[in-house]
Amino acid sequence: MQAIALTDQGQVRAYNEDSTKVVHNSLNEYLVIVADGMGGHQAGDVASALAVESMEMSWEEEKAGFRPGRAEAWLLHTIRKANETILAFSKEKPEYSGMGTTLVAAICTNEFITIGHVGDSRAYLFGDRVLDQKTSDHSLVNELVKSGQLSEEEAEDHPRKNVLLRAIGTDENVKVDVHTFEWDEKQSALFCSDGLTNKVSDRELEDVMNSDRSLHEKGTELIRLANEAGGEDNITVAIIENSSTSGSEGSC
Repeated sequence: MQAIALTDQGQVRAYNEDSTKVVHNSLNEYLVIVADGMGGHQAGDVASALAVESMEMSWEEEKAGFRPGRAEAWLLHTIRKANETILAFSKEKPEYSGMGTTLVAAICTNEFITIGHVGDSRAYLFGDRVLDQKTSDHSLVNELVKSGQLSEEEAEDHPRKNVLLRAIGTDENVKVDVHTFEWDEKQSALFCSDGLTNKVSDRELEDVMNSDRSLHEKGTELIRLANEAGGEDNITVAIIENSSTSGSEGSC
């Protein structure tokens, strides 16, 4: 497999509250993480970094390989552990009280991909030239859309679009959505913060993923499009390709 992770401050924000990481083990299994922090300067960035670091530490301690059931259990446990880490840090340092982060993470093997998420950072699978969103935003506006109270068009510019119903680090009993999907060689997965999806349409995402660019070039182009559209938020993109090639192209 090949993977990249890129994050950008954007055009407006004075700092970057997003964090991302791609790590793999000797069995060519990958862990991909994207976290979008909230809580303001020196809070959101701390929360997202703590979540990523907590999961990465758990990954480094893991020696056995994964099957789907075990991958789902591992993601549930480690995301809840990240939640506990952020809550404990907030209690120790009152100045960080109220901070939190979205999180989308995946264990990727050649046979399957298991995705866990909390909040409105997203995961997509890409195959047969079609991009398919596999996560459902834990946001107020998305719930209004699902209940028929808002159309998708009305949701685009809704004043409460950024109100989250779930986040990591804000509640002791965090609810995590976890799902496993089979995938084949040459399929890809895209993970991102809402700084990308609020500015780049599904059609544009699909066009970039369909291009002949390298993974790094695809990630860079997606960030460029978000910045070109205003870049009001931090932008994070991670892409992994299920291929026979081992190793990561690099990240920043």
